[in-house]
This record gives sequence, structure tokens and C-alpha cells, in this order.
Amino acid sequence: MDKYFTRETIIAIGLVFPGLMTALGAVPVFFTKNVSQKLLDVMLGFAAGIMLSATCFSLVMPSIEYGGGDFKAVMITSAGIILGAFIIDMIDKFSPHEHLIDKRREGVSSSLSQIWLFIIAITIHNFPEGMATGVGFGTENIGDGLALALGIGIQNMPEGLAVALSLMREKYSVKYAFIVAALTGLVEPVGAVLGFGLVNIFKPVLPVVLASAAGAMLFVICDEIIPETHSKGYEREATYGIIFGFVIMMVLDILLG
Repeated sequence: MDKYFTRETIIAIGLVFPGLMTALGAVPVFFTKNVSQKLLDVMLGFAAGIMLSATCFSLVMPSIEYGGGDFKAVMITSAGIILGAFIIDMIDKFSPHEHLIDKRREGVSSSLSQIWLFIIAITIHNFPEGMATGVGFGTENIGDGLALALGIGIQNMPEGLAVALSLMREKYSVKYAFIVAALTGLVEPVGAVLGFGLVNIFKPVLPVVLASAAGAMLFVICDEIIPETHSKGYEREATYGIIFGFVIMMVLDILLG
């Protein structure tokens, strides 16, 4: 068993696993188009809770620990969180994109087609998640990477379904909606490889790298996922989804870490 499941093999699988789960989450569109908005908001809330918990326990806490666990480490982690959020904010602010679920257009004006604006939006959303997974595997504790890969993989499933359903509501075919949803997950392995590489290159500033990944994740959660789950009248249900997602990811992190 050890021959096949070496550390390197586990890391390689972990880097691509979350992206593949996006495609798996979109599979139900082949069998039904009738997923209620309430259920979708609960599932996306659950995904947000998982991301929030993974950010706290697999990125922020390790950042403080690797920094020495003192007040200075907390300040370094705080600066890293703000830096990561600011970088994603600037990318979000200046890159032309459209949110397919709530139709918001952001960034500079562009003549790009709707589908390309949507792909850019998904890239901005998924890339930080991939980087977070890679950063987690780049630390000495492989449990952090496993927890992040599993957690982000789980939360990618409702996102994949939401993307496919949104495309179908725009009159795209089931096959096309599934393919696009699956392809959006491919952004994450790219981010994961980059995150893994950054950790290995910048080992001396590992706390900053971890915290920056956390800040990017927090920005995506607060700016995109939670507002989308609270825009259709199911705020309370979505909030409980967030809470349950947070708790389940917390348990997984302890078990795997």
C-alpha cells in the first residue's frame, strides 16, 4: 500500500481532487433541472461554511504556529490576510466579469461575450481556492493539505451544480452546461500547483504565504458566496448551511490534521 500511496502521490492527487469534484457536482443536471432555489442556497451556504472553516483551521492557525505562536506571529498573519484579500480585490475590481447567478457585472467595461465574462468570474473565484490547497500541501504537515483538498472538494460540488443550472437557465444545452461547469474546475489545479511551488520557493516567509491564501479565500467567501446565498429570500436557511458546513469542516480538519 505504501508503495502506491507515497507522500508525493497523495500530494499529486490532492492538488487535482478539488477541481474534479466540480464536475462531479454538475452530474445531476443530466437527471433533473428542478433544483429549488432554497436547496441551492442551503448547499452554497454549506460550501461557504466549509471554506470559512478551512480558512481558519488549515491556513490561519498554521500561519500563526509557523510564525512562532506569539503576538508578532499574529501581526504577520494579520498583514498576510489583508494582503491576500487586497490582491484578489484588485483583480476583481479591474477584471471584466459577470456573475452568472445574480447577473452582477464588475470590473472595467468590456465587449467580451457573456460566457467569457462568466469564465473570468469563475477563474477569479476558483483560483484562490486552488492556491489554498497547494499552500496547504506545501507545509510540513500533509494533514493541512488533505483537510483543505477534501473540504474544498466537497464545497465545489454544489458550486458545480449551481454553475450548470445557471447556464441551463440561460438556454444552454445540458451537455454544454456540464462541460463548462467541469472546465471551471480546471482552474483550481493550476492554482494548486502555483501555491505549492510558492511555499517551496518562499519557505522563510511561509506564514505570510499561508495568511495571504487565507485572505484571498475570505474575500471570495464574503464578497461572492454569502451575498449570493442571501439574495433570494432564504437567508436563514443559507445561514444554517454555513454553520453546518463550518462545523463539519472543523471536525474533518481535526481528524485529518
